Formats: sequence, structure tokens, C-alpha cells
Amino acid sequence: MPTVISGPAYVVKNNIDTDQIIPAQYLTLVPTIPEEYEKLGSYALIGLPDALYPTRYVAEGGTKTLYPIIIAGRNFGCGSSREHAPIALGAAGCQVVVAESFARIFFRNSIATGELYPYESTGPLSDVIKTGDQVEVDFDKDELRANGKSYALKPLGEVRPVIDAGGIFDFARQSGLIPAREEN
Repeated sequence: MPTVISGPAYVVKNNIDTDQIIPAQYLTLVPTIPEEYEKLGSYALIGLPDALYPTRYVAEGGTKTLYPIIIAGRNFGCGSSREHAPIALGAAGCQVVVAESFARIFFRNSIATGELYPYESTGPLSDVIKTGDQVEVDFDKDELRANGKSYALKPLGEVRPVIDAGGIFDFARQSGLIPAREEN
């Protein structure tokens, strides 16, 4: 359970859709196979237009990002309902996405998979934070700190323990709502 996540931010604007997060041609990768999970991470945000985002989220040939925190505008994760979108970001090393708003299905898939924390900001942070800025997300204070300023975040509430547990099924097992997996 994190208290503070810090690192350089990767900043995107409004309406980043799931095709930009993980294009359809990579949906054949199966996240439950470790090598394919890692490969999914290498394609995270590869659908962003180079002209608008000259810095790649994951360096060419790499599988992990330098940016554990994504700062986004409105409607992050819009488009199709693919759960591969938060999985690809998590596989790349993203821990938190802070957006003005999320597409409902992306928000729910983030919780269900336990891959990352979808935090909503109370204002347009993608206008004041730039890619590469050092950022801290404080879970106890529900705030983001960057460039000497603090910004309020909407509390995660009851979804935090689900994500902390690793997703909805792990949470249900840990809570005794469904039986634990049998070891073979």
C-alpha cells in the first residue's frame, strides 16, 4: 500500500483513448503470460501522435517507462472497453494516472485489474505540469505536489483497498468473499 508515489510525470492532454493507450494490433498479447505482459508494457501509449508527443512513454526497444505518474486532461481512457489499456500502462511501470476525468470503463478496469491508481484532479493539471517534472502523489493527503505547489485530488475512497490488493478478485479472496486459489 503506497503512501507516496514520486517520480517524473508524463503529461497528456484531453480525450486520450484506448487506441492511443494500446492499439488494437497488440490486443492479441495475453496479459497472464509473463513475457506477453512485459511486451504489452513496451507498447503503452504507442498510439499517441509523434507530432504532439515527441517524447515516447516507453523508450524505443524498452519495456519499462521512466514515468511512473501520468498527468492527463479530461476523459482519459475513452473509447473501447479493453482492459488491456490499464494493464499495458501497469506493465510499463505506471503506478498512478491523475486526470481531470476518466472514461467510466477505464476507471473501472483500473480498479478491477489493480494495475494502477486512477486519481481525479480538481483542476487542469496538464496545463501546469510538463513531461519530466518531478511529481509526488500523496495518498494520505489526497494531493499532488509539483514545482513547489500542492494540488488537491479527489479521494480514492473505497476503491483504494481493491487496488492495493491487486484487483477485484484478489480483494475478494483476501476479504473471504470468494475462496482462495488452491495450490497445484
